[in-house]
Parts: sequence; structure tokens; C-alpha cells
Amino acid sequence: MDLLKNLTVLSLEQATVLPYLTYRLAHDGVQVIRLEHPVYGDPNRHIGENVLNEEQMNSYFLCINAGKKALTLNLAEPEGQDIFHRLIGELEIDVFTTNQLPKNYKKLGIDYETLKALKPDIIWLGVTGFGPDSNEGAYDPILQARSGLMEMTGETKEAPQVLGIPLPDMGTSEHAYGQLMKALYQREATGKGAGINLSMFESSLSWLTVPITFTASFNKKSTRRGNTHEFFCPVSVYKTSDGFVYLAVGNDRQWQSLVSQDIFKSLNTPAYEKNAGRIADVQRLNQLIEEITINHTAGDLIQLFKSITLPASKINTLAEVVADPLVARRLLFSKDERTGAKITLAPPPYMTPWLEQSNKSLSFPPRFGEHNREIYGERLGFTEDALTRMQERKII
Repeated sequence: MDLLKNLTVLSLEQATVLPYLTYRLAHDGVQVIRLEHPVYGDPNRHIGENVLNEEQMNSYFLCINAGKKALTLNLAEPEGQDIFHRLIGELEIDVFTTNQLPKNYKKLGIDYETLKALKPDIIWLGVTGFGPDSNEGAYDPILQARSGLMEMTGETKEAPQVLGIPLPDMGTSEHAYGQLMKALYQREATGKGAGINLSMFESSLSWLTVPITFTASFNKKSTRRGNTHEFFCPVSVYKTSDGFVYLAVGNDRQWQSLVSQDIFKSLNTPAYEKNAGRIADVQRLNQLIEEITINHTAGDLIQLFKSITLPASKINTLAEVVADPLVARRLLFSKDERTGAKITLAPPPYMTPWLEQSNKSLSFPPRFGEHNREIYGERLGFTEDALTRMQERKII
């Protein structure tokens, strides 16, 4: 059942953290309306290549904004705030989200108390870098650096590295998704809305379960270890004759399975029989393993590892990931009715009933202010002349 398809979310969003959250909600069939400033808009509209040959629809923006509608509105103007408050009531907004700095909440008329007075059961979500008491700006790499995520990423004796994906952004989005689901459940049970403040910094810290406990409780230093694992060996990347494989031996039984194979029999020594012995000689052991794997193709090695139920994978390029049969059948798509352009989107974490019913297709990422006339005109009743005047005065 599409339990969420009758919900409407109004999101004053930009960059990644909230757009990814509302993109996830669009997978559930939620009606998502994104709000942008009528002059500046979402900066991500200008990032990446201009693949559609039109302004403010660059490639980076297209990745996580399908399935939404888009309005422009100047909340710095009293008239803009009046329109915004009408949107809350007349569209019966269920959830409002923003990643504005907290100092702007009251100034823009978007604070929880104001919206709660307009719609008592509204669910309000404010995502900030460091909490509602901080107005410090926060980009994903800054959060990675401050939270320790970057300290845990990279080679042992090299500089810390940024993660390959923006985990503070997207991880916070997932945490926000869970908080919204709890708030919706609470509203269903009690009729009460909720005000949720979510810190990207706190979200990022929550992923460091082992490092923080080990550091604070046992005074044990945790730091980056490249491709190896602190507690298990061999766990690493190994060169093959035509690429790389990642092998993860998680226990002594798996190790015995590995060294029982002819090409690895030279490693079947008492010193390596137990994980502790392998960990103690991790660097040399990994070199010995790679001296073997370099003489075989990744495909042959993966076939061998699978035959003995040993966790391993070829390290795929992104093109190979997209072509993987397990991935290809889960990809999402979006087609532009105006130009016929079609984009492929990453698979969802879960194929929702809404996506199944829509044949894994979402409406095309909205153009800047694309739905102004539909929502302000048809839903709020503004005339064409009024809309034109508001546009000229940069209200919308």
C-alpha cells in the first residue's frame, strides 16, 4: 500500500542533505514541493555540465531531484512570507523541512512555533551543521574533518582522505528519514505534530561506533589503516593480472579454506593458522598474497573464492556497477516530457510499492520555478496578472 502518497512535503532546500531526503520521500510517492529563492535558487543547479543546454538544469542537480515540484519564493519580503503561510494552510502541508541557518528561521517566518500556530499537527524538520544553537556554515568535507571520519580514511602513513561519497550529507538524510517516520507515527497515534532539530555533525559522529568507544573507554588509538582491517586479516585489496580484487577473511575457518587451495598452499603455516598471527604479520602476509594474485585474473580468483564461500569481489568501475545484473534491474529512470531527454538514477535502498507501480520512473527534475503557476495560480487562486507582477518584483 502507498501509505505516504497523500502526504505533502514543503522543503526550503538546497545543496544535498535535504534534496536527498526529499528525493527518498518521493520514492514513497510523497508529494514533494521544493522552495527556492527567486533570484539565487539552489546553487547545485549550476554545478556539473549543462547537459540539457538550458540554464539551471546542470547534471549535478539532476541526480537527486526527480519526482518533485519546484516553486520560487522570496521569504525575505513580507508578501513572500504571507504567501508561504498560505501554502502551509491551503496546501495542508504535512511536513516542512529546511536547511537554512537557525538565525534565519524567525526572520523568514519559517520557525516551528510560527508554523505550528498555522497548522498544529505540522511536522517541522530543521537540518543544521552543528545544531540549532549554531550558525556555523557546514559543508560535507568540513564535517568529515571535524567528526573524525576523515581521520579514519586513507593510508596509514599518508594524509587523511575525504570519503568517496558525502556521508555527512547523505547519512544525515537517512537519519532525517527515520525521524520523520517516527514523527508521522506519533502524529497518527496522538494527533500531535513535532519539531525536529537534526545536526549533521551529530549524525556524522554516530557512525564512529568502534573508534569512539575504543578511544574514550580503552584509550586505544583508532586511525586510518588503508584497505586493511584493524581486527581481521587478510582483509585488503590485491592486484590481479587485470585489475584488483577485495578479499575479506573473517575467521580461521575461512583462512583454512583459502590455504587448502593449490595456489595458496604456500601460506598454510602454523604462524598464520590463527587470526592473531596473521594480524601480527599483516604487511608481509598481504605482500605474499599479492605475489600469488598478480599471476591470475580477477575473474578466475573470484570464481575460486566463490567456490569455497569466501567473501570477495572484483573492484568494479562505476560503468561495471551500472551493468551488473543485480543493479540494472533496480535502476530508476526519469524522462523529460518537454525534450524527451532521459536520465538514469541510482537504485533506491528499497524498491517501494510506489516505484514498482510507476515502473521505476519518476517525474523529471523540476525546472527553476516550474510549478509557480500551477500552485500559486490553480491552488492559491492568484490571477495571471498578479503572478506576473510578483515575478517582476522578485517575490516569486
